[in-house]
Amino acid sequence: MNIRLFQPQDQEQIVAIYNQAVADGSCTADTEPVTLSSKRGWFNQHPEDHYPIFVAAEGAQIQGWCSLSPHRPGRKGLQAVAEISYYIERDHRAQGLGNRLMDHAIAAAPALGLQHLFAILLDCNKTSIHLLEKKGFTRWGHLPGIVDLGVKVCGQYIYGRAL
Repeated sequence: MNIRLFQPQDQEQIVAIYNQAVADGSCTADTEPVTLSSKRGWFNQHPEDHYPIFVAAEGAQIQGWCSLSPHRPGRKGLQAVAEISYYIERDHRAQGLGNRLMDHAIAAAPALGLQHLFAILLDCNKTSIHLLEKKGFTRWGHLPGIVDLGVKVCGQYIYGRAL
């Protein structure tokens, strides 16, 4: 398994992995699958020299990905801040892949000019809470009961850390 910068040909697999999280119902506030065309703008917000997307790949097969995304794009005072997100393909979960992707992104962040990372996650996502805390993130905020997933209502946590 190799961690590398994403390539345009990885986009379909990245969207497919994200849609697995949508289907699981406790990893994202999206309640319906997204399309590649609906995510084109998101991909365009990720130049590799400042807000990269890293993929964990075995050959051409993407097993997971981690992105550093801009927070409030265009606001110069926030250009040293990024939102970190990660998603792992179902068959590769619970094997340390999220841990490795997070380590890679955190290690790369200072050279990209980033000083702070934060994550926004559902407060029922115990796996991500544990991983973020393991990586030195602390809870910066809680938005209780704002996510209606249809079958349940939950909140969002904001976790962050300085680099």
